[in-house]
Amino acid sequence: MNQWIGNEPTAKDLMEMHAQVMFMHDLNRRIRTINEPWPGEEPAPRLFLGRTIDGSAVCRLRYDIPDKLVEKLTALVENERSLNEDFQTRPKHFDDYMNLLAADQYTSGPCYRIPDITMPTPTMQAVSITRDNINEYSLAGLEWLIAEIDYGQPCVAIIQDHRVVSVCRSVRVSTEAHEAGLETLAEYRGRGYAAAVVAAWAIEVRKMGALPLYSTSWDNASSRRVAGKLGLSYYGVNFTIR
Repeated sequence: MNQWIGNEPTAKDLMEMHAQVMFMHDLNRRIRTINEPWPGEEPAPRLFLGRTIDGSAVCRLRYDIPDKLVEKLTALVENERSLNEDFQTRPKHFDDYMNLLAADQYTSGPCYRIPDITMPTPTMQAVSITRDNINEYSLAGLEWLIAEIDYGQPCVAIIQDHRVVSVCRSVRVSTEAHEAGLETLAEYRGRGYAAAVVAAWAIEVRKMGALPLYSTSWDNASSRRVAGKLGLSYYGVNFTIR
């Protein structure tokens, strides 16, 4: 049973859940691979840092980082500053992280909890998509969904003229939380479908006894607009170095 159903997790609790659902961990809480539900294993980033609105920092390091480097990185994380009003501010020790890991690229973005919400536009037809009914709809532009339908569940779609035009599904899954994966056909964007399908997906996740989470990157303006339309609860920022 999920301990958070009916209880209020802190921002740190949510960031811990985010880290747990995003990566496969070993017994030492070092991360090994991306927690993808479909076959295959993609290596985890070397560094994951989640800073929260309550001043906490959650860190995960990949299993193959040398112990001496782990000590240096951990010390830096323990000295991280709290998030301020400019949520896009880089970590305090950004340059040190990049230099120690000899990295020239990183990713970062906001993390949200999806509160109890209902469909914002009840007239939209939102349906759960499974192996049993996927052939009832046109997947033009989303043909890849057929191969992945058994893995990304629950999967919810907005249907227009018997065509799947927007889909939200669980792309990272743990016992406590699911992370949303959202796709909307280009010609159907700007109509409120993305917000509606995320809301419908969140309802299905809660029925399973898990918390629905939503994260994106700072350069994905459309995804952040969806979060704004739904009034999602912002709890922190993630930062990763591969």
